[in-house]
Amino acid sequence: MEFRPCIDIHNGKVKQIVGGSLNGTAAAENFVSKQDAAWYARFYQKYGICGGHVILLNGVGTDGYEETKAQALEALRAYPGGLQVGGGITPENAEIFLDAGASQVIVTSYVFRDGHIDQERLEKMVRTVGREHLVLDFSCRRKKEDTENQDYYIVTDRWSKFTDTVMDVDLLSESEQYAAEYLVHAVDVEGKASGIEKGVASILGNYRGVPVTYAGGIHSFDDLEQLRILGKEHVNVTIGSALDLFGGDLEFERVLKLCDSV
Repeated sequence: MEFRPCIDIHNGKVKQIVGGSLNGTAAAENFVSKQDAAWYARFYQKYGICGGHVILLNGVGTDGYEETKAQALEALRAYPGGLQVGGGITPENAEIFLDAGASQVIVTSYVFRDGHIDQERLEKMVRTVGREHLVLDFSCRRKKEDTENQDYYIVTDRWSKFTDTVMDVDLLSESEQYAAEYLVHAVDVEGKASGIEKGVASILGNYRGVPVTYAGGIHSFDDLEQLRILGKEHVNVTIGSALDLFGGDLEFERVLKLCDSV
């Protein structure tokens, strides 16, 4: 289990927000940093941590996007080859971020259409950046109105739209040919410090293939241990609001030691 850092940017500021609360330039905020994105990039570089993700939370063409994009590019330039980037990535703009130093681009919304994976778009993205530079974001949540259904569905457009695609081991296995890694946010617990989504963690633990990173709900070292067990020691982890870097109680260096020890 590796620790994968995050730099979430909204309206040009590094933030931690409550999952599912994002609506354009508005969001329920857990933390707003006084440091810029490049500061965090250099901090992670100092510790030699690779594979972290920079996420642009403003949509392309919306208010705040250009400020957020500028922050993201500065972070990538500060730590070339050390960070992934996601948020509104398409074949048309991916090279901008790769040229700035991103190790990989993270994609969700672009490859989905009418609730399903658009094979043509997915293959276009792979042709544009190469499989080794592509991370698929399979962030997911349950449909609360369907209480009998325990499946987790992929959500797109900054977690605001459900697709008809279920996030399960079959999907992860079938998508290996297109991606170098997966990033999975358990959206229903993201930013809420309410504990991990055990169902999502168990799915990821039962998958053995390309590296996968779990995000969502971790607010204690017990949660981290639970993820280690359910993830069968091979699921990587990112921590947001609960980390002391973002105003939380979990000591950054202790988190690193615990992740390195398994």
